[in-house]
Amino acid sequence: MLKTHRPAGLSRGPGRILKRAVAFVALAVIGVGTLALAVMAAGSPGDASPAPAAYHATLAPAAAPQTGTDLTAGTQIGGTQIGGTQIGGTQIGGTQTGGTQGVTTVTATPPQAPDSPSPVAKSGTGNSTISVNLGGALGKPSQSIAIMIGLTLLAVAPSLLIMLTSFTRIIIVLSLTRQALGLQSVPPNQLLAGLALFLTLFVMSPVISQVDHQAVQPYMAGKITAQQAYTDAQAPIKEWMLRQTRADDLAIFEKGPKPTSPAQVPMTAVVPAFALSEIRTAFIIGFVVFIPFLVIDLVVSATLMSLGMMMLPPSLVSLPFKLLLFVLVDGWALVVKSLLASFH
Repeated sequence: MLKTHRPAGLSRGPGRILKRAVAFVALAVIGVGTLALAVMAAGSPGDASPAPAAYHATLAPAAAPQTGTDLTAGTQIGGTQIGGTQIGGTQIGGTQTGGTQGVTTVTATPPQAPDSPSPVAKSGTGNSTISVNLGGALGKPSQSIAIMIGLTLLAVAPSLLIMLTSFTRIIIVLSLTRQALGLQSVPPNQLLAGLALFLTLFVMSPVISQVDHQAVQPYMAGKITAQQAYTDAQAPIKEWMLRQTRADDLAIFEKGPKPTSPAQVPMTAVVPAFALSEIRTAFIIGFVVFIPFLVIDLVVSATLMSLGMMMLPPSLVSLPFKLLLFVLVDGWALVVKSLLASFH
């Protein structure tokens, strides 16, 4: 057999070459690390970045320049050398040869305390007071107060109209007159209420004028207070109501000794007594109005009975005669005139 001989350099193969390469790389890494440690030891405090120019201008010494050599790798800032550092003329981590380094000392100034507030000068010798007047003083009422009073009166106007005026008597008499005629919806209720309202204004006009003259106008002019205006407005209304009120009705609501003047009678007793008297008077007038129409109904009924017309309603036959009689005697004018004359 033939034997093949390998060269001497290739007798160990690629494995040996790989081991040598790894050893070389390891030696290189160790060398680089050693060099880095040496550099770090030379600049052990660390390199400081140079300070801004403005900071140098503030802290730089005005003394003569330093003579000698600083064997450091740092930077001098305002008399202080950092990194081979010189602080306040003393060098740390380096060597300074020759000369003297002048250092400027910067002293921090504490902030000034704020000035205490100066006391306010007092005018006069007495204590100042603030007073709020909630009413009772004379003065013209504002427009808002006048509007509020007007809205309040409008809200209670129906009650005041019924209980304090002649409206009750008038509307009852007019309604009874319509029923005496045998009419259920003619004249309509709206027409009767409107007629009663204007008749009430006519009857109450003297009293309303007196209230306006004694209470409303002085109050609006600021001459009297609201309480005095209420008292002055109440007096003429109470006096008129007492003239229409029966003594027996008033005695029902009186308590204690009998009053000697209208001013001593409270409104809580006058108002219900006045309402009872008005209803009574209205019923009396209504009875008088009913009598002639009742006579007509009796005559018509007797006539129909005598004629044997029992199936014919008497009210249907008597209605034209009632209307004719009422128109001939001018019945509405007589009723209204009687109503106006009944008020004292």
